[in-house]
Amino acid sequence: MNSFIQNPRNLLITAIVVVVALLSSLVIVPETHQAVVIRTGEPVRTINQFRPEVPYGSTGAGIAPRIPFIEEVRMIDRRVLDIDMERTQVLSKDQQRLQVDAYARYRIIDPIKLVKQAGNERQLEAQLLPILTSVLRQELGRIPFSALINAERGTAMTNITRTLDAQARNYGAQVLDVRIKAADLPEGSPLDAAFTRMETDRQEQAATIRAAGQRDAQIIQAEASAQAAKIYAEAYGKDPKFYDFYRAMQSYRQTFLAGEGQSTMVLSEDSEYFRQFKGER
Repeated sequence: MNSFIQNPRNLLITAIVVVVALLSSLVIVPETHQAVVIRTGEPVRTINQFRPEVPYGSTGAGIAPRIPFIEEVRMIDRRVLDIDMERTQVLSKDQQRLQVDAYARYRIIDPIKLVKQAGNERQLEAQLLPILTSVLRQELGRIPFSALINAERGTAMTNITRTLDAQARNYGAQVLDVRIKAADLPEGSPLDAAFTRMETDRQEQAATIRAAGQRDAQIIQAEASAQAAKIYAEAYGKDPKFYDFYRAMQSYRQTFLAGEGQSTMVLSEDSEYFRQFKGER
């Protein structure tokens, strides 16, 4: 035993073994990740697990112990992650074939369930991607192409997010949002036909609005004329001479002022038309 201790080589080997054993018994978990400790193939506990109510820096990140050679530590991202869907063809309610690009944003909230059901983030994305594509096709198949550019699109995206989130919960993930990056018609005849149809629809709407405006204008004008006639009739009934004078003044203004001094009339001086100028009532 003394010879073993006195041998520097043996001491060096022993020191190396002790250092390796110490290092193997510790694990460093960064703030950006959560760790799942696996013992004999089964997840037993988590380190720095994401909790929405606990701020960063208070969830247990840093150095943590483990049993070397018995426990395995698997790192799981605790940040918001993205799933990019490949450009795919979707049939809208009005039978338009759309080329759709979409993505989903999610977060791992139960790393133990993730390890049991999917293994890691890459395998989770492989599970969620076909679900996203299927849900997107179903939801967009319920709305026309024109709805993708108005408020109805927001309702569709909310439904897609809710449905995908329900599926993601089975894998320990939470879907935060689903967005469409692009929804285009195929190049060529279908695209031209869609634009022509949209232009025709807008022209029909414009014609309908103009017709309604003209109808309302005619109604208002007719009501105003009727009201004016009623007022004239009441005025004539109260003072026929004043009404006759007022109408004569209107006629003079229309004749002599509307033409900006260019009107020419040849009338006798005792013409009935100039009766109001003479002061004859």
